[in-house]
Amino acid sequence: MTKIYVLADDYAGYESSFPGQHGASYFIEHDGISLLFDTGQNGRLILEVMNKLGLSPKSIDYIFLSHNHYDHTGGLLEILKAIGKKVPIIAHPSIFRETVVLKPKLRHIGIPFSMDEVEKYGRLILVNEPFEISENIFSTGEIKERLDFERQSLEVYAIVNGKLVEDPILDDMSLVINRADGLIVISGCSHAGIVSIVKHSMKITGNNKVRAIIGGLHLISASNERIEKTVNELSKLGVEEVFAGHCTGFRAEAKFYDAFKEKFHKLHAGMKILI
Repeated sequence: MTKIYVLADDYAGYESSFPGQHGASYFIEHDGISLLFDTGQNGRLILEVMNKLGLSPKSIDYIFLSHNHYDHTGGLLEILKAIGKKVPIIAHPSIFRETVVLKPKLRHIGIPFSMDEVEKYGRLILVNEPFEISENIFSTGEIKERLDFERQSLEVYAIVNGKLVEDPILDDMSLVINRADGLIVISGCSHAGIVSIVKHSMKITGNNKVRAIIGGLHLISASNERIEKTVNELSKLGVEEVFAGHCTGFRAEAKFYDAFKEKFHKLHAGMKILI
């Protein structure tokens, strides 16, 4: 059995004592391994939720960062300090690039720490290719093949050689658990496109069954046409169950509910997923 605990999501849940925050973070237990996927933007709140769920930060074996945005990396240092040992931190080699938005005003949205600061408390494993972190637990690496309908401009920029250039968010990576009954694909924001991510996951594992998709699907500002196509494509791929939140957006969540019925679940802070 795979256990996934939602430590951070924009939605706190109905009549919940768990704090919500803009961002994502999941505590994953699989086959004796404990992995923290993303760290939200507030480490104190992540640790508060872990305490409420009876989870110890000292049990974390690995940290996986899906991409560099602050709402997925901002809690990192506080959590590393609570872990109290130098655990491996798996991320893309470009995660420390300077990333900004210009509207409504200039604002830094990348990881709010330097490489040196992070390396005081953890061991960085910066790899852009797919690899097996532990038995049957994979990093997708960079999603190089992106479907045309999933390509989008977020008006996010990177500073490269003194120039502002549009950031394609190539560091967007997901986690894949390869099981006999199908893949569990866990994504932070799905900037690479969730259909592209699922197809890539099938390719690197050789497993064409998908038990579940979990995470933010970044369809909050997508056109109705793209949302509908995404839902249809995932249905065609045979995805059994969808757990979505964070940046997915209400319109997309409604479409997923229409298509997947009781097999669609809205993520919320403190949620426990047993698969």
